[in-house]
Amino acid sequence: MLSKNAADIVILDVRKLTSAADFFVLCSADSDTQVKAIADAVQDGTEAEGERPWHSEGYQARTWIVVDYVDVVAHVFHKQEREFYNLERLWRDAPRTELSDAGEVSRKAPARKKSTSSSKRPTTKRRASSVT
Repeated sequence: MLSKNAADIVILDVRKLTSAADFFVLCSADSDTQVKAIADAVQDGTEAEGERPWHSEGYQARTWIVVDYVDVVAHVFHKQEREFYNLERLWRDAPRTELSDAGEVSRKAPARKKSTSSSKRPTTKRRASSVT
């Protein structure tokens, strides 16, 4: 991915959230040509290591290509598609690792869910009732 200038590379550890895969690797590209080039580089690199994808999809549209290795699923997005589908928000409970353009790694804890209800009870004024 880095060799084809993929941007915003994120690895989501979804092992505790789904049985579909262990990790999702997401990245962005500026054009449909770059989306294809990155997905090709992923497949070429893994095939050089003796791994072949179980399934791939999206090569015709070239806006979101998925390369599925069963335990690891690579998602190569055109920037607008990534913003639209926002998988990071969908899987926000997953621990994430971000790779910089230079290949530096930074790990982040899952985002905390915001509570929709207040922990405090609302205060209401009550009328004093008279009992006769």
